[in-house]
Amino acid sequence: MTRPDDHPAVAAPRIGVLLVNLGTPDAPDAPSVRRYLAEFLSDPRVVEIPRLVWQPILRGLILPTRPKKSAHAYAQVWTDEGSPLAAITRRQAAALQAAFGDAVIVAHAMRYGRPAIPATLDTMLAAGCRRILIAPLYPQYCAATTATVTDAATAHLATLRWQPALRFLPPYPDDPLYIGALKASVEAGLAALDFVPDTLVASFHGMPERTLHLGDPYHCQCLKTARLLADALGRPVETAFQSRFGRAKWLEPATDTMLEQFGREGKKLAIFAPGFAADCLETLEELAIRGQEQFIAAGGTHFAYLPCLNDSEPGLAMLEALLRRELAGWV
Repeated sequence: MTRPDDHPAVAAPRIGVLLVNLGTPDAPDAPSVRRYLAEFLSDPRVVEIPRLVWQPILRGLILPTRPKKSAHAYAQVWTDEGSPLAAITRRQAAALQAAFGDAVIVAHAMRYGRPAIPATLDTMLAAGCRRILIAPLYPQYCAATTATVTDAATAHLATLRWQPALRFLPPYPDDPLYIGALKASVEAGLAALDFVPDTLVASFHGMPERTLHLGDPYHCQCLKTARLLADALGRPVETAFQSRFGRAKWLEPATDTMLEQFGREGKKLAIFAPGFAADCLETLEELAIRGQEQFIAAGGTHFAYLPCLNDSEPGLAMLEALLRRELAGWV
């Protein structure tokens, strides 16, 4: 059938994959950090306090003071490519695009900051993506991370007349592909050290303890990841939770407390962050810089931070395999 002359141009149907990570400021300065934190901390899934109570605290106390301190922290890890999280996520997307070839369009977005999920989805739709697999890069499910990606994507789709078919990459805390990639990464990191750690610590991002009691599976999934990794490595792995904020009780044990304890005990320690798909402020500044300072100040002598999976060969092979599995029937 011949297309009518007045028919609008429509791109040929394509398959899309959208990688999504948490986000980052555009620059390591206070105004950029303030914009980022205002968006991030205004998400009701991130801060589960009634808006009428929380917004005056956020606008009156946190945003006037915290951005300057956070900007200093970002400046310590910023690179020529920008924020480590943004640079690594771009490289992950580029490598996966090369792996999939013309069969799939691979893009990336940030839940907070840029590139934003709605704008990236619009670009993919304009390129002809009628079927899109959205991949939140969070191995363990958490309402404050995984669910917010679904929120943002479906909220944007609600504004569209012609919607694509959507799939979401499920969390993978106990997937053999993920555990195998972590094992390979940790073993490679340990082999590169000039000392032999007697203690391994897996540090996951913390959450308020009440999220566990409300039914969030995050705590249990973190513990399962650490247990399976310890089995794969054939040695114990201590589990801790970092990045406490505010006065509420958070998941324990706390990473900073554990580092101080092991420093006092004279442990030789290596720490890594298996819940992060890419190195970022929380790993490079909070663990590798401040964590080491806390450990040494407590009396420790041997400390190493082992990188995240990032765009390493094991990490990319795992992501490609997970994505291909979820694309079955489409590709």
